[in-house]
Amino acid sequence: MESSPARSVVLVVDVANVMGSRPDGWWRDRAGAATRLMSELAPLAGARVRGPDDVPLVVSRVLAVVEGRARDAQAPDGVEAVRATADGDSTVSALAADLVVAGELVLVVTADRGLRARLPAAALVAGPRWLLDGPADV
Repeated sequence: MESSPARSVVLVVDVANVMGSRPDGWWRDRAGAATRLMSELAPLAGARVRGPDDVPLVVSRVLAVVEGRARDAQAPDGVEAVRATADGDSTVSALAADLVVAGELVLVVTADRGLRARLPAAALVAGPRWLLDGPADV
């Protein structure tokens, strides 16, 4: 049996939401915690992964939306830091909408129900656990 070809996807990460999902002291140094998280995201650039519902994907871009004091975080090679000028949720939803309109497949990582409701219907969504547990290689 032949496996499905992997589709290209832009990974958009709600950094504040993902950081908040693990109690590692992120609140003491938000920029440092965001920098650490983005370092964990860097290997996903170009990686073949299993997305939600076990869909095979190739991560074409990794966009990390940072807000507040985390905007000072340093993004490593392979991760594009998107620095929210207002709230992160508005930035994530607008970014996802723009990418969908441009014809991109988008996977947003967040557990925020309100944000999920604002995303375009075509966007894929995964919770922080999918990301933090390490999406399986295809």
